[in-house]
Amino acid sequence: MTIDFDPVQTLGVAIMVLYSGMFIISRVGFLRNNDIPIPVVGGLLFALMTGILFGQFGIRLGFDMALREPMMLAFFASIGLGADLRMLARGGPQLLWFGFICIGYLIVQNGLGLLTALSLDLHPLVGLLSGSITLSGGHGTGVAYAQRFSEVNNLAGAMELAMACATFGLILGGLIGGPVAGRLIRKHALQPTHSGSKVHTDPTAEENSDNNDEPIGMENFLSTLFYIVLCLIGGTLLASAMADLPFTLPSFVWSLLIGVLIRNGSVFHTGLRVHASCVRLIGHLSLSLFLAMALMSLQLWSLLSLAGPLLILLGIQLLGMMIFATFVTFRLMGSHYDAAIIAGGHCGFGMGATPTAFANMEALTRRFGPAPQAFLVVPLMGAFFIDLLNALVIQGYLSLPVFGF
Repeated sequence: MTIDFDPVQTLGVAIMVLYSGMFIISRVGFLRNNDIPIPVVGGLLFALMTGILFGQFGIRLGFDMALREPMMLAFFASIGLGADLRMLARGGPQLLWFGFICIGYLIVQNGLGLLTALSLDLHPLVGLLSGSITLSGGHGTGVAYAQRFSEVNNLAGAMELAMACATFGLILGGLIGGPVAGRLIRKHALQPTHSGSKVHTDPTAEENSDNNDEPIGMENFLSTLFYIVLCLIGGTLLASAMADLPFTLPSFVWSLLIGVLIRNGSVFHTGLRVHASCVRLIGHLSLSLFLAMALMSLQLWSLLSLAGPLLILLGIQLLGMMIFATFVTFRLMGSHYDAAIIAGGHCGFGMGATPTAFANMEALTRRFGPAPQAFLVVPLMGAFFIDLLNALVIQGYLSLPVFGF
């Protein structure tokens, strides 16, 4: 027996999923402390309930996901609209150097996933899904590529695997960041080079101060929504136009790049005025609804056959992250106190997401002292640039003969 929902009904269920996630997180400290996203909590609970309905009563829920891809594109467009390239000047050489380190880790992360998947006699795409797609990319990138692999390559259980890797990656990234950085600090007797209190702020707040003080109103919200729609339309058209080229990028990357152009074009043309608060609001709402819709349709029973390999895949990635952060990130960033905090933050968004990196660094600096350089470099990389770098590395791997693209 199948119960079908149209697009409007599906949107209503997605909103209920978000409310359920808020309710559970407000009452479970472990979920709050590990920065597990609201749609992940609510979506996984809903997926578990639908799994029970199917397993015990043979009832399957069918959702019309017509709104899911526009929500995904809107989220990545909001990232582009929030990426002020003037922040590169503040990060300086350290941000550029950290970017090269992150590229190196993305290559290593996918290599580990691919080799582990092949050794377990799994599809090579499983290796990428358990690599930078979900761990460095998070739930949003994971869903985007899982949908692509399911439709184009007919990879069974791709969405379920992506959600499992991204969710457990969040938890693992929050668990290892503190111990890795703390060990480095104690082993090398590192001390903070800055004294005084540290204020945790959005790294883009200074550059966006000209419009952040304005409340969200109809005019600035409507203009921001118009920019988002332009990014969606342009990204889809560019992806279609470039589809026959040897090296292609998904539509969400093009939407992100168009957003970057609009955001930084506003520096030279006052007519292109981007309201930062509206961008964050639309981006957060789009991502939440996108993830809720993706998780609602999970078929968890199709993941049972991958339970054992999943533990091995994540275990290898966990070990690889700890070794890389200790011996590469820390040393190449200078082997000083801020470098240790950066290594802890890298564990956060290398296995989970930028909020996990923030949580790691805040816990470390509360104990050992301020690290302003780390709080500039890591958020900028995790929030603005890692998605674009990740997409380029993923496409490079997909061009290998083993994938047959």
